Amino acid sequence: MRDGNVMTDQPILYSFRRCPYAMRARLALLSSGLTVELREIVLRDKAPEFLETSPSATVPCLKSGTQVIDESLDIMVWALEQSDPDNWLKPETGSLNEMRTLIATCDGPFKTNLDRYKYDTRYADADKTSERSAASEFLKELDRRLDGSAWLFGARPCLADFAILPFVRQFANADRDWFDSQDWENLKTWLVTFEKSDRFAAIMPKFSKWENGDTPILFP
Repeated sequence: MRDGNVMTDQPILYSFRRCPYAMRARLALLSSGLTVELREIVLRDKAPEFLETSPSATVPCLKSGTQVIDESLDIMVWALEQSDPDNWLKPETGSLNEMRTLIATCDGPFKTNLDRYKYDTRYADADKTSERSAASEFLKELDRRLDGSAWLFGARPCLADFAILPFVRQFANADRDWFDSQDWENLKTWLVTFEKSDRFAAIMPKFSKWENGDTPILFP
């Protein structure tokens, strides 16, 4: 594959370290064992090659040959359908469709409330406390699912866990003291287990902004 001035045999992943959508894509790629060329994008100064590739101009975006995948969950499934050694697509309990339904709630109503809570000054009609309360209803649902179970769909992690965890982390870090004071012990244990894991550390190294002509960075 030739993209810019550097030849690479791997698919290209345009990513941004702190973006929860990009985190979930990197998590699935790490689990799959597939190798991609990682290109770190600076959101305030997006590379022209990235803008030419991504229809939405948002990260993550994966380019494999002539195929472009511009949605994070689609990137996860793309990687895991090729290689899924940890059986993320086959949860211990429930089904792929049930996982997708839970993820859709995360990506829809919860993410809307999360954005209006964390970035309330961007929305003229947002009330920070009300948005936090509304978002918390989804977190309470997760806490109930985690009662007596280490992960959302059983004793081992699956697609739903790692599609949702980056967004729960984003919510928690908006006000960690408040989050830690809440009575959702299962949820807190689940999140901390993730944050302290080798898996999380492996997707979070810092990379410099990618520019055309840079030596390819392979991930993982």
